[in-house]
Amino acid sequence: MKLLAANMFRFHVTEFPCFLTFFLFFGYLVSAKGDISFDQNYYITWGNKNVLSLQAGAEVQLSLDNSTGSGLGSKLNYISGFFTMRIKLPGPDSAGVVTTFYLSSHSDNHDELDLEFLGNKEGKPIILQTNVFSNGEGNREERILFWFDPTADFHNYSVLWNAHLIVFFVDHVPIRVFDNKTNIGVRYPSQPMQVLLSLWDGSSWATGGGKTKIDWSHAPFKAYFQGFGIKGCAVVDQSCYFSKYWWNSISKLKPTQQSAYENVRKNYLIYDYCFDRKRFPKPAPECH
Repeated sequence: MKLLAANMFRFHVTEFPCFLTFFLFFGYLVSAKGDISFDQNYYITWGNKNVLSLQAGAEVQLSLDNSTGSGLGSKLNYISGFFTMRIKLPGPDSAGVVTTFYLSSHSDNHDELDLEFLGNKEGKPIILQTNVFSNGEGNREERILFWFDPTADFHNYSVLWNAHLIVFFVDHVPIRVFDNKTNIGVRYPSQPMQVLLSLWDGSSWATGGGKTKIDWSHAPFKAYFQGFGIKGCAVVDQSCYFSKYWWNSISKLKPTQQSAYENVRKNYLIYDYCFDRKRFPKPAPECH
């Protein structure tokens, strides 16, 4: 698929109508900054020296230097929810740098829902890659470009996950939908998963297929995170699939969301595994 022209990065509100509908659909307004300290729901998983708590813990800076990256993980595992994080990505000339917000189980045949932000050389677009693993099987990558500069300010990135479908969002605009198609033999993520954040060296693959490496003269690279409340059902709750949790009742996009989703697919999608005949001569069953 062809790379989009630079002018497609401009964001036009008219391209994504009825934003208020999206907010009301999810039943709350996301504040500009996190209202709780990160350590209420998260802990440092690695790279302690490169984790900096800001604004009394309402914001966290993860950094990457040539010795280590850094990461956070939720204290609990979840089986459904609407998981949101406000993220400001590392600045220009971040080729090879990978920032992540994802959910993952910890079994050998793991489930995983990925939002991976792939840095780039200054003046070239940062790419958002999503992926879905179920029972250890991945290779479901999709890539989109942004309609804004994700390094200039914080933006909302979200994953809705329930027994019906998985939806990835950017600023409440749906960018990817993965339906539960176990009825035709497609594996679907169902294991308890932890919420994870990280910043690390992806030079081996992230930019230009690994041809463009990190320029360490620009280190340390810094990513910022806000919004550490978690709207999810932890595995300690025996009613995680019940309708008392609003996110469990969602089985499809609303018409306004569907329109915005189709706009993203038309104008910002640059890779979809379903159309990659070189890698997959026979498309996966969920692609039909």
